[in-house]
Amino acid sequence: MTVTQQTGTYTLTVGEVAADAGVAPSAVRFYEQHGIIRAERTAGDQRRFDESAACRIRVAKVAQRVGLTVREIAEIFADLPEDPGPRDWGGVAEQLITEAEERTAALKAYLGEMRSGAKLCEL
Repeated sequence: MTVTQQTGTYTLTVGEVAADAGVAPSAVRFYEQHGIIRAERTAGDQRRFDESAACRIRVAKVAQRVGLTVREIAEIFADLPEDPGPRDWGGVAEQLITEAEERTAALKAYLGEMRSGAKLCEL
């Protein structure tokens, strides 16, 4: 069964999204619960996802490796259109790059403080 919405078609099952994203079905449900992806429900109350769901999960996994929380990722994705294009994903990439650079600089500063010889509890 295909569930349609005004702006997109929701046809993919949890299993199909999981296989395409390289995650367990439970991860698909996790990402939905936290607003990374969204589903429509069929008349039989089954979840159906649009074509962008697996891509969103793969990008979320990259963002998690950068150190972003699921909440932070959901905030970034909140500005994406339902069917993001290359320019939209480029904007997300820029946000992730900026965040990774800021976190790297902060970690280097922490390393410098730890190497300073001061007591760790006083840093």
